[in-house]
Amino acid sequence: MGITARGVGLLVAAVVLLGLGFRFAYPELTLLGAAAGAAVGYAALTAAWRPQLVVDRQADPDRVARGEPASMTLTVRNAGRLRSANLLAEDRCGSRAVPVPLLRLRPGRDTEVRYDVPTDRRGVVPVGPLRVTRRDPLGLVALARPYGGTTPVWVHPRIHPLTAVPRGAGRSLDGRVDGVPHGSITFDSLREYVVGDELRRVHWRTSARVGELMVRENVDTSLPRLVVLLDNRAAAHPQRSGGVAESFESACEAAASVVTAAHRADLPVLMLLVGPEQGDGGDGPALGPLDRLAAADLSDEADALRAVTTRLRQDRLGDTLVFLTGPGGRDGLGHVGALRGAYPSVVVGVFGAAEPTPAGTAGLVVVDAADGAQFAAEWDGVRRW
Repeated sequence: MGITARGVGLLVAAVVLLGLGFRFAYPELTLLGAAAGAAVGYAALTAAWRPQLVVDRQADPDRVARGEPASMTLTVRNAGRLRSANLLAEDRCGSRAVPVPLLRLRPGRDTEVRYDVPTDRRGVVPVGPLRVTRRDPLGLVALARPYGGTTPVWVHPRIHPLTAVPRGAGRSLDGRVDGVPHGSITFDSLREYVVGDELRRVHWRTSARVGELMVRENVDTSLPRLVVLLDNRAAAHPQRSGGVAESFESACEAAASVVTAAHRADLPVLMLLVGPEQGDGGDGPALGPLDRLAAADLSDEADALRAVTTRLRQDRLGDTLVFLTGPGGRDGLGHVGALRGAYPSVVVGVFGAAEPTPAGTAGLVVVDAADGAQFAAEWDGVRRW
């Protein structure tokens, strides 16, 4: 609850009048002071009354690509039995306040406001809660309360069409790596025999060596497995324009384009971020890759690249690796180049660099692009699948 400047003045006047009235035995001053104090007390009770408002919010749509239109429809209904007089309301839309007309809202009636949600930048735009301010008729006290929750609008990166998709990679028992355009069933690992396993899957040479029956575990390589690694280290994107790292925005667009192209081709794809993601460790539902890209932010953990490349080398999460970074990330390409033994195809996208990356850096195929559109245009020419 907040007392307005008018209310503070009247409260001070009440204290002064009461003090002078009692000090000098002036009943008129005492009466005026009591009246002023009673007015402030009445104003506080009036403002403390909580109107019964039901808030419904509908985003149309709640997920858009950057630059596409999105709107929010807010409906506020008076569920009480009294007229909602002297109410001022505004809805929060990101950093913007949207006025909502609630003055003299009758019982059982509702009011509706529809407004545009800004989608000029990638991110998650929080909309709400509705903030309702109750004032007394004299304007002495104002009390603001939130109504309803917060509805996020997910602004995804722009998606640029990619026509090329990688092919699979089959690994034989002797360690060779071959291209598999249409895929195959290939050996993955060995395990101990259990009752019910087919004898034709027993690997007799290994069984003779270890003294126990060992069974082949095969993996279906009919589809290539893609790993998209997005470098979200602040050190990799040092240049800022209006507080925004445009190289990181371009890298997010390239990641969204590769992931979307893989999904459209029914290819398994895994997207990882070098630094920690927003909301890691939460109990909510897992987010899709485009939602994760919308929520992605820069991290100050400069040594995160070494840890994530170590995990990629140990786990071998796919056969095609796409690493997307900024001009400051070229110093870490040695760590990415060390993954070529585990990933037959490795492509690096560097965004926003003033100078082109030297040819043959860490033995990698590097695409220098100004933005996500240029990366998509050069995708076909540099792919090595």
